[in-house]
Amino acid sequence: MVTIEDFMKIDLRVAEVKEAVEHPNADKLLVLKVDVGGDGGEKQLVAGIREDYTPDQLIGKKIIVVNNLEPAVLRGEESQGMLLAARDTNHVVLLTTESDITPGSKVQ
Repeated sequence: MVTIEDFMKIDLRVAEVKEAVEHPNADKLLVLKVDVGGDGGEKQLVAGIREDYTPDQLIGKKIIVVNNLEPAVLRGEESQGMLLAARDTNHVVLLTTESDITPGSKVQ
C-alpha cells in the first residue's frame, strides 16, 4: 500500500509533445521532447509506445507526465520523466487532457 504522503510526492504535470523520433537502438521505444512549462522547460522522455503511436501522431499532443522522476538511461538515451498510459491486451493509450490546458499545469 502507498500512503497519501507517498503519493503526494509525485509531481504529475501536463506536457506538450514538441518532437518525437524513433529510438535508434530499440524497436519499441520513441524518444520525445516535451514542454513541461514553467521552470521545467523542455525534457526528454523515452517511452515504449512505438508499436501504438507514430512520431507524427504525438506532435502537439498534451500528455500527463511524472515530472520529478529520477532520470534513467534507456538503451543509451536519457529519460527525464515518464509519461502515463493505459495498456490492455491489444494496445496502449496515452493519458491526456479533456480540453486544452497550459503545459506545466499540475494534475491534482
